[in-house]
Amino acid sequence: MPRIQIEGGPEFDCAPGDTVMRAGLRAGLGMPYACNVGSCGNCRFELKDGAVTHLRDEPPAWTERDRKRGRWLGCQARPEGDLVIKLRLDPACEPANRPQRRQARLTRIDELTHDIREFHFAIEGDDGFRPGQYALIEPAGVEGARAYSMSNLAGEGVWSFQIKRVPGGAATEALFTRAAPGDTLTLDGPYGTAYLREGSERDIVLIAGGSGLSPMISIAKGALTSPTLAGRRIDFFYGGRAPRDVCGEEILASMPGWVERGTYLAACSEVSEDWAGATGFIHDVVEAKLGAALAEREVYFAGPPAMAAAIQPMLRAAGVPPEHTHFDEFY
Repeated sequence: MPRIQIEGGPEFDCAPGDTVMRAGLRAGLGMPYACNVGSCGNCRFELKDGAVTHLRDEPPAWTERDRKRGRWLGCQARPEGDLVIKLRLDPACEPANRPQRRQARLTRIDELTHDIREFHFAIEGDDGFRPGQYALIEPAGVEGARAYSMSNLAGEGVWSFQIKRVPGGAATEALFTRAAPGDTLTLDGPYGTAYLREGSERDIVLIAGGSGLSPMISIAKGALTSPTLAGRRIDFFYGGRAPRDVCGEEILASMPGWVERGTYLAACSEVSEDWAGATGFIHDVVEAKLGAALAEREVYFAGPPAMAAAIQPMLRAAGVPPEHTHFDEFY
């Protein structure tokens, strides 16, 4: 089993076939990361001694400059033997629940919209995770894992995922067309740093689009059941292209305490005679609805890359401090 030494820091073992970053997290270390699939580059490290190979031949975040400087992506780098690496550990990334790779049985599939389904997996052993975190799922017959966020809470013996079908996407096509209750799939998690901050004294804003619904639903459930967040208001915003894309309101309404503490507002970006609600992009709707109050909120968001890219400057302009803005960089 390869042994990895962080220059000037701790060392840890890496199981055969595992990656540098995931092995470090399994050892309880604060390995910096975000997307976990080679697209963000937050997990870069400098290779000082030894050899590695990437799981993906050309991960998007691995640049020519990285190659020249001997830098690799921790989520993609698989050791070929013992290593010495250089990186700065991040205490914010230390896992409360160390990620595990495990087999899980698909028990049920629920249809939420025309292109979003909720997949429920029975988890044996420790099912701990923080609301808002994600796992890597390896659909049968698909090369590589994909990151999907849990929609439920820990302690239920189940991990549930609200997943949007991506036209032409190998993973979602496999899940939507071939997966069936009784199948066993490989899950690896939990991962993610955009989890519910139970120590915050601020009211909460949740912004979702597409399958970004899943982690925001989990965070809403966590906030409603957390003793330290009792009394915090929750404003939930969901953006879709057309009325048939909108969902989440019924799920929230069924949660104990939601009626007293929560509000839901959906918006469609395309004008439609079938839609009497808000129109426009969801970041504009949030800004118009909350205005200056945004600066005093704890904000979480998840959704398509274009949505995430628009929300970030809006929150900065509204005065929301970075430490009160939470999202995972999925691509």
